[in-house]
Amino acid sequence: MNALWYYAIGFVVIWTLAFLFKDKLKIEMEGPIILRKTTRMRDFIDSVAQKSPKLWRWVMNGGIVMAVFLMAFIVYYLVASLETVAVNPQVSIVLPGVEIPGSPIYLPFGYGLIGLITVIVIHEFGHGILARVEKVKIKSLGVGLLAILPIAFVEPDDEEVNKLGSVSKLRIFAAGSIFNMMLAALAIAIYFILTLFLIPYALPAAGLEIMSVVPGSPADGILQEGMLIQTINGNSVTDRDSFSQVIQELTVGDQVIIGTDQGTYSITTGVNPNSTSSAYIGIKSQEKHVVSEGLSNILGESIPWVLVYLAELFMWIFTLNFGIGLFNLLPLKPFDGGLIFEEILGNWTSERVTRACTYAMSIFCLSLVLINLGYGFLAAII
Repeated sequence: MNALWYYAIGFVVIWTLAFLFKDKLKIEMEGPIILRKTTRMRDFIDSVAQKSPKLWRWVMNGGIVMAVFLMAFIVYYLVASLETVAVNPQVSIVLPGVEIPGSPIYLPFGYGLIGLITVIVIHEFGHGILARVEKVKIKSLGVGLLAILPIAFVEPDDEEVNKLGSVSKLRIFAAGSIFNMMLAALAIAIYFILTLFLIPYALPAAGLEIMSVVPGSPADGILQEGMLIQTINGNSVTDRDSFSQVIQELTVGDQVIIGTDQGTYSITTGVNPNSTSSAYIGIKSQEKHVVSEGLSNILGESIPWVLVYLAELFMWIFTLNFGIGLFNLLPLKPFDGGLIFEEILGNWTSERVTRACTYAMSIFCLSLVLINLGYGFLAAII
């Protein structure tokens, strides 16, 4: 079944149950959003904040600088991408478990769901911790759904936030994305430890396993999910590096002989949707690993595989926290970047000029996002 059907079924089931039990469970339903507010976890956030408030302030002083730098970077990146979007359009949206046409990234459902939960929870906890560091009351916090996607929130007292000094406000505004960046740094460090030191010893690569075949691609109807690629044009393929090296030497229209564990197949390469000058087969794959003989005698054939799943999970935690945290720093209200931009500008200009400039910047950034996304979707449809 197409993954979108699972989303549709899940949406109907969850929203029906939420409506039936909204009074008993104290659930709020507002447009496409389901919320359940609570005061639990406030003590935990408060204890984390009060363990070392001076350290948190110093950390977030640096966080403000990093947030401003990353804000400038994401704007520059979106502007620079306009030069290549017409030549190499891509869809930059990913949805867990859904193969989106034109997107070079496929986000597995399980990894995607866990990764998104870490993004949301650490982001909101960041805001909450710094709010308590600055003695701002947290009115409520909770969890919910945006249609079918999980969300979490921390609700500080806005009146108390408005009474703070500019630097204190900036610490709170920047905290969410900076906490995402810190988690991303931790996740990528763990990923490299796993992939550089543990997995090569425990689970050496023995080829590339096909995870999915892109519909309408040269491989469609020829290769199948689950096949293990072992050779391409007689060249041994044992891992992603050897696969990439062979693929880079191909050109559009080449006849390719692919040896798998289920037989040998001939495919004519097509045009890569993301680069008209690159050859394209149309598969998504991952390295196939086997348990080393020495380790299998000690732990068996199953336990060592946990390392591969953990490496994949931490890579997605890194990717989602970095990507979403960076995107949230766009100077576009109501994103955190928009609040930071407005607060900084307000220290130098009048309230009227600040509002006008913030509005203009928000429209500019929104236009950049819509152009990049819209052109990618249009190219994928065509």
